[in-house]
Amino acid sequence: MSALHLLLINASARLGVSGIHPHGSHTRRLTRHLVDRWRAVRPEDQVIYRDLSREPPSPVTAEWIDAAFTPPQRRDAGMSAYLAESDRLIEELRRADLVVIGVPMYNFGIPATLKAWIDNVVRVGATFGFDRERAEDSYWPMLPAGKRLVILSSRGDTGYEPGGRLEFMNLVERSITLPMSYIGLTETYCIAIEYDEFADDRLSTSIAKAEGAVNVLVQKLVAIPIQISSGPPGLPKPFKVNTLWPTSCRDAHSFSNATSDGVSRLLTHSDAQAGVIEKM
Repeated sequence: MSALHLLLINASARLGVSGIHPHGSHTRRLTRHLVDRWRAVRPEDQVIYRDLSREPPSPVTAEWIDAAFTPPQRRDAGMSAYLAESDRLIEELRRADLVVIGVPMYNFGIPATLKAWIDNVVRVGATFGFDRERAEDSYWPMLPAGKRLVILSSRGDTGYEPGGRLEFMNLVERSITLPMSYIGLTETYCIAIEYDEFADDRLSTSIAKAEGAVNVLVQKLVAIPIQISSGPPGLPKPFKVNTLWPTSCRDAHSFSNATSDGVSRLLTHSDAQAGVIEKM
């Protein structure tokens, strides 16, 4: 069995982990839980760790845009320097078979650091192609097909799921799935913790359900081999978003519903251990 590469991105400004540190991050809790569960069954896999709070990506500037839209063979040393960080982030994304993003809801959207990361990796000529001479398919994804994306989020209230009373206010998942599908990540799974602002039994229940949903997701992803392939340039394929309850992915196709009993069974048999995330 060949080793896989997992790109783990944490976007929370809180550096601690809920359940371990006071006022710790719920999304860091979920990303850590997923890694623990994953390496319990695939210890040979490698993880690329990207903490956007400790190392925030640079925002796009006029100089960055000039460099990105200049053909590589015409870039000078200064232009290459402006794109060096973007090159590193794109290379991490290219290497990854599975991308996991822990992202809290800030003012109904994503943290600025995650937006900066997206702006650095969605780049013409690097992760998507453009040719104005191609009438109906001027844009195409350039990342190898087959990569999977997992979005682990948290929010203060409930009702942000499709059909929920606050669905129209949830800009988190769609802010990630749309640009990521544009460059080739078309298979997405979403799990969320809710009721953070209430800090009562509803939050505790939501955390338990979300961790149970992570267990279900890991089981299913491990059971379905990841097949990375690069196809000919063409129109970006319509992306599909698979959901694990609880979730808030927009326009989602049903993937799996983790019942309370199913979650309890998975949690009872959990053998994941906490640790430093360097090698899975």
